[in-house]
Parts: sequence; structure tokens; C-alpha cells
Amino acid sequence: MRSRNAAYAVGKVDYVLATTHPAGPHWRADRAAWARDVRGFCEGTDFEGLVVHGFGVDHDGAAWVDFTATLKQGVVDASFRERSRFRPHEGRWAYLEGTHRA
Repeated sequence: MRSRNAAYAVGKVDYVLATTHPAGPHWRADRAAWARDVRGFCEGTDFEGLVVHGFGVDHDGAAWVDFTATLKQGVVDASFRERSRFRPHEGRWAYLEGTHRA
């Protein structure tokens, strides 16, 4: 989770795409369009902080991380809390999906 947050913060788009699981809802077959969208998000967002609240493994073997990301998009606070799930893909953990939390 920390490595993906850092990749977004410094615009490492290829890393974000490579660490997204193809079975998840964020994966896109049109890699060029996906990369443009991620790059635009990175360029339009200030990544101010990340707090990990917990992590573990679900009963189905997926790893999870509960975190809060502090983000700003211009003057708008875009911060959120999420419970992300990860599954192995091509020899490393890949982001599968996330559920926003209150």
C-alpha cells in the first residue's frame, strides 16, 4: 500500500498499473488511456499523508490494508479511508479492490 501511494505521489504511472490486479474493477485493457487517466490524477493531486490503521489476511487468502490517505486537489480535500484488498499476481501482491470507510 505504501509503495502504491508513493508511486501516485511521484507520478510512477507504470508502477501503479503494474501493481493493479487484472481481476479488479480498476484494471483496464486500454493501457494507454488508463495511463493517461492515472497520470492526470497524479498531476492534479497533492499526496499529503498516509496512515495505516491495520492489515491482515482474509479467510480467502486475500491480504488487506486499512488506511487513510490525505489528499488535496486544488483547494478541495479529497482525503479518504479505505480497506484495500490485494491478491498475488505474477509473483507479487497486486491491488484488487477497495471499500471506502467512514
